[in-house]
Amino acid sequence: MAVTQRRGRRIMMTDEERDAYLAEQRTCRVATVGADGRPHVGALWFCWDGTSLWLYSITRSLRWSQLRHDPRLSVVVDDGAEYGELRGIELSGEAVFVGEAPRTGEPCPELAVPERLFAAKNFGMETMPHDGRHAWIRLTPDAVTSWDFSKLANP
Repeated sequence: MAVTQRRGRRIMMTDEERDAYLAEQRTCRVATVGADGRPHVGALWFCWDGTSLWLYSITRSLRWSQLRHDPRLSVVVDDGAEYGELRGIELSGEAVFVGEAPRTGEPCPELAVPERLFAAKNFGMETMPHDGRHAWIRLTPDAVTSWDFSKLANP
C-alpha cells in the first residue's frame, strides 16, 4: 500500500499542471448512480474555472434524472495511448444545478465565467449559444486524484 501511495504522489499533477490539463481537454466521462445502485457513465464536454468543473448536460438525459435523485458523481478526464503518455484526473463530489433548466440564457451572474470559457473552448465563440435542451451542472470536487505517467520516465 505505501509503495502505491508514494508512486501516486510521484505521478500526481501539480495544481498548475492540473489547471493547464483541464483547460486543454474537451471531453470527460461522468459517472452517476441509479436508483438501483448501478453506475451510469457517459461522455460530456466540460470547462474548468480553476475551482469547479462545469458540465453542460441535456436535461432529459438519464444522467440528469439520476443526479436529481442522487447528486453524487465522479468525473474522469484522461488521455494517452502509450503507457508513458497516460495522464488524467478524477474529480468527485456532489452536483449542483445552476441556472434555469433547460438553459435559455436568462441572466445568471454565476454562469458568466463558465459560459464564456465553455463557448470559447468548445464552439470558438465569445458567447454561449443556448438550445433550450441543456443546463448547467457544477462540480466543486471534494476529492481530486491525478496521474501523469510521463513523470515516471523523468524523475
